[in-house]
Formats: sequence, structure tokens, C-alpha cells
Amino acid sequence: MLYLQNLSKAYRTDTVETTALNAVNIEIRQGEFAAIMGPSGCGKSTLLNIIGMLDTPSSGSYLFKGEEIAGYSEAKLSDIRKENIGFIFQSFNLIDELTVYENVELALLYHKIGREERRARVEAVMAKVGIDHRAGHRPAQLSGGQQQRVAVARAVVSNPALILADEPTGNLDSHHGAEVMDLLQTLNREGTTIVMVTHSITDAGRAKRVINLLDGHVMAEGLRAA
Repeated sequence: MLYLQNLSKAYRTDTVETTALNAVNIEIRQGEFAAIMGPSGCGKSTLLNIIGMLDTPSSGSYLFKGEEIAGYSEAKLSDIRKENIGFIFQSFNLIDELTVYENVELALLYHKIGREERRARVEAVMAKVGIDHRAGHRPAQLSGGQQQRVAVARAVVSNPALILADEPTGNLDSHHGAEVMDLLQTLNREGTTIVMVTHSITDAGRAKRVINLLDGHVMAEGLRAA
């Protein structure tokens, strides 16, 4: 699905240059569930942002579905991102003024989908993640685990080929974190490709493959038993 070759990212100011990623080579195949691990500052979030087309590499190649996108404009990247990628963030990133239903539906408003189809898809995905009974509530009325379920629903309602999860259980207790990881594993078994950044060894153990970063380099990769 995606292939990064000799990909680097440097941030420059007038006086200093910081290398966040250095000659990274990673391939993620369709249907994989990969966890990216490493200490703070090792380049995990930068890597996820580049994979998600929220940031661009300084050098190197990025093939997405066989298409070289490293030099694309932000408008072109936005179109590809909108059609292919769902995001799950540690901080949920829900809109407080909207209901659960409206937060999930928001992901479909950027697509040419009629109202009735939107309703059907939103209701189906809310039921799938077990949040349909909270459709009329606002985020402040939900527990952290429930809010993350809404975020998962929003990420998958457009049927993306790829889900990027940045510390998806970082703000949750162990019980609610396990529930969110159960959801991600279910989505992966159904065919969705998932790339997850995590500090949690337990969460990484749910993935099929672990990629370890250190100082902007891929230090090790390993497959886990299914």
C-alpha cells in the first residue's frame, strides 16, 4: 500500500537544523496492522504525519498505492488523504458543539454522499463501535472511552483504506484502552490497514508487526504471531 524509500525529514531555523527522520525505508502492505514504537523524540509522530500526508519529506520517495506523491502540492495531497485515510488521535479531536452523530457525519460532508446514505452509514458505524445509544449527546457528556469510540467511528465511516492512529489509548484507562484496541483489531481483521504509533508494549502486542525507531532511524522490525 505504501513504500517509503530513503525518506528523510529535517526542520531548519536560521541557526540550527534538526533531523527528525534519516533515510527511512518502510513498506506497509494492504491489510497489515503495524505498530511504530520508540522513545520520545525519535521521529514517530513525524513519520505518521508524513504517511498521513500532513507533512512532506525533505528528501526521498513516498509511494502510496504505487503513486509517487513526495512532490505533490498540498491540494493534491489533501484530495488523496480525504479519499483514503482515516485518523485517530490521542486527544480525540471531537468538536464540543456537535453531537456524537454530527461529529461522525462530519467526515462524510467532504464527500459527495447524499443525506440518506450519510445517515445510513453513520448509524451503522455508531452501532458497530457501540456508541449509537449516545448519538444525541455531546462529547462533554461522554467518558474518555466513549469519546475515543466516537473518534474511531469518525475515522472509519468513510471506509478508508488506511487508518493512522496516534497513541489511541494514551488518554484512557486500561479497560477502555483495551476496548479501543479490540475495535482496531476487528477493523484490521475486516481488511483495513492500520498504522499505529504507541508507547505501550501491550498495545503494540495487538499489532501484527512492530517497527522500532531511534533517532530518526528504523532500528528493528519484527512480525508477531497472528
